Amino acid sequence: MATGACGINCDVCKLQLMEICSSCGSGKSLLARQKLAAQERILGGVCPILACASMKNLDYCMRDCSSFPCDHFTAGPYPFSRGFLAMQERRRQEQPPALTHNKTPIQVPAEYWDSLESKNIADLCNFTLFSPHPPEGMTFRCLRDDVLIDIGSRCLKRLHPEGWIRLDDPLLELVTLLYLNHVNGLYPLGKDIVGPQDLKEAHYFKGRHALKTEALLDRYGNDLDGFKRAAQFLDGKARDMADAAYMLLPFPRVALYYLLWEGDEEFSPKLSVLFDRSIENYLSGSGIWSLVSYVSGALLRGPESGSKPIPI
Repeated sequence: MATGACGINCDVCKLQLMEICSSCGSGKSLLARQKLAAQERILGGVCPILACASMKNLDYCMRDCSSFPCDHFTAGPYPFSRGFLAMQERRRQEQPPALTHNKTPIQVPAEYWDSLESKNIADLCNFTLFSPHPPEGMTFRCLRDDVLIDIGSRCLKRLHPEGWIRLDDPLLELVTLLYLNHVNGLYPLGKDIVGPQDLKEAHYFKGRHALKTEALLDRYGNDLDGFKRAAQFLDGKARDMADAAYMLLPFPRVALYYLLWEGDEEFSPKLSVLFDRSIENYLSGSGIWSLVSYVSGALLRGPESGSKPIPI
């Protein structure tokens, strides 16, 4: 597909069909380098969008750059209107919909909170490395955020500079309650790392229950550095297990391992998600699927616009 770094699809443009104009290609492509050279030679200057994408070694600004939409788009007359850019900026701040594998909205049963109210907070904190937060709650580190479980108000809260703010995230709420209602001991990390096919409920992760990794492959399959930046932004710990591999901690004692092999002209990219075998002691197949969906979504969002760059 002859899509430019800016996102314009030249395949559907008559100018290209008439050979009046050629595609700029992605920021990483030979087409981009040729286009920039031609612009400099013919026009005496280059498209700042294409030049920036090429310099940053990014394929597509809208997909790959955490700064989109930047001044290169907003200051220029094209390729997009101010209304389109404002919509992109607004909707990139939205939380993705929390959906089941059947694409229906996640509902958190009230009985999960009922069950949690009967638990011993001290025991749960010992098992999970959560911290007690009197009078009725616990806090924990989730990837890069501090989260409060407010049992009295039956909700999750996220720590902001101005204090604890209610967190409307049914997927994280569901997985957190499933975990706390089933964990009953301390389990080792990194002792026995396995794939979904090695778990007791391996049959669950097939068909519509297959782990959601397609979007991650589309985004990072040919952008190893982008994957590393996203994983490090989420406090991921590098592991020597693939072209790029990271251990991510949605809960202090629950690890997911994301392994990425970069694609090239001969091989398609590959991504695997591994677990400590102990995960099946406190999460069922559906719970594991939900946890992977949550962490994968965080990886896909990547570093927030304006965040400090992470060296690779």
